[in-house]
Amino acid sequence: MPSKKLVTAVFDIGKTNKKLLFFDESLSVVQSTTRVFDEITDDDGHPCDDLESITAWLLGEVEKMPQYKEFEVTSVNFSAYGATLVHLDEEGKPITPLYNYLKPYPEEVLEEFYQKYGGKEEFSTVTASPPMGMLNSGLQIYWLKKKKPQLFSQIKTMLHFPQYLSYLLTGKSVSEKTSIGCHTGMWNFREDNYHRWLEDEEILKLLPEIEPVTKSFEAKIGDARIRAGIGIHDSSAALAPYLMAFDDPFILLSTGTWSIAMNPFTADSLTYEELKRDCLHYLNIYGNPVKASRFLLGGEYSHQLNKLGGYFGRNPDKFDCEPDIRLIKKMMNDSSHEKRLVLEKSQTSGPYPDEKSGEWNLSRFENYEEATHRCLLDLASIQADALKLAEGSGRIDKVILTGGFAKNFFFCRLLASMLPGKKLYTASLTDASALGAAILMKEPVPAEKLKNQLELDQQKPFEKLNLYNYSWASVSDHRKQSE
Repeated sequence: MPSKKLVTAVFDIGKTNKKLLFFDESLSVVQSTTRVFDEITDDDGHPCDDLESITAWLLGEVEKMPQYKEFEVTSVNFSAYGATLVHLDEEGKPITPLYNYLKPYPEEVLEEFYQKYGGKEEFSTVTASPPMGMLNSGLQIYWLKKKKPQLFSQIKTMLHFPQYLSYLLTGKSVSEKTSIGCHTGMWNFREDNYHRWLEDEEILKLLPEIEPVTKSFEAKIGDARIRAGIGIHDSSAALAPYLMAFDDPFILLSTGTWSIAMNPFTADSLTYEELKRDCLHYLNIYGNPVKASRFLLGGEYSHQLNKLGGYFGRNPDKFDCEPDIRLIKKMMNDSSHEKRLVLEKSQTSGPYPDEKSGEWNLSRFENYEEATHRCLLDLASIQADALKLAEGSGRIDKVILTGGFAKNFFFCRLLASMLPGKKLYTASLTDASALGAAILMKEPVPAEKLKNQLELDQQKPFEKLNLYNYSWASVSDHRKQSE
């Protein structure tokens, strides 16, 4: 009987897709399954992830692991989105819904909090967390305490979402820095410790001890015993393979619903102006700050693609437009400013958060091709500006683009054409967060092995097309002034 292949299992929990992946000893994905769960509503009627269904699925998949004929699972780890907390009662059971980080935050509670803790500007700067309401997951706790005191009084332990997934297998409650450091408003980046407000509000006692991200515990599955990691925030997980593989400075642009440009090679402190423009600090797997800038790139793109498809009678789920250099040049020379992209989903994110909501008028375009060119041109311009924010005062010549937009070569070449003196690479790796979580169970991994795994391809700028000076922002400013 042939021996089973030894694998590391990773549960990679995104907002849309929930995945289980198996990595072999060479860190190649040998099996992957994906689930999508319908959202439910929380106790206030707002949409949220179905924690009970996700938990049941995860535990069900774990129970199957000893029965695999082809694989032997030796370890398991977890990558999950941040800005989300699971609140456990005395018996270790969740007692609240999995509150959505897009849930509205009561303005009066927010004002009260900032007034108590130094004002919005000072607090945001110290915690490297743009003021984003529920997206500052620490402020979710404060909201819970003020608005739902009966529920709050029953909480004995608070876990960040990745660590909750690990807890399901190990029963061990821990905290971990990549989750604490992702725009939570909980970490004092000046003092490299929790912010004092958590102790003042008697919340610190509800947070477990901090463990290194490489920590693992023994978990029993049937008669088998495996190592279980403590989980990692997905953005930091996506950065981990590149951080281990390359010594030369780079910016990692992770794309999907959100695009996050991460620069682990700067010591710049964040200014409040940068924070307002959706810059923040993460903590990487070594506990060091990473300067990042965010933009709801995929959210805007998907919305506009659906809108374009409906208006022009094209497939709303598929982008099928080849780049036309002459059309792009025509747009660059258009002085009317009437056709420029109006952000409808991402206007409060990214480098231009003061952009007012509006509606992009598609009747001004002659056809689908012209409108899609405009959409991609302007989104690439905004993304280029977000990259410059992440770069900061230093000079970094290498940008690595991963995720969904790495397959959109039209977008990639537009972006490369807007980054003078830089080389833009795409990575064919589609599951960087899961790989990052898997690597933590196999440290140390040789850098050369990781480089081969990442398979970078350089994306060349369009020839004879100078986009260096094109700016959606200046066009947008002109449009606002003329209104």
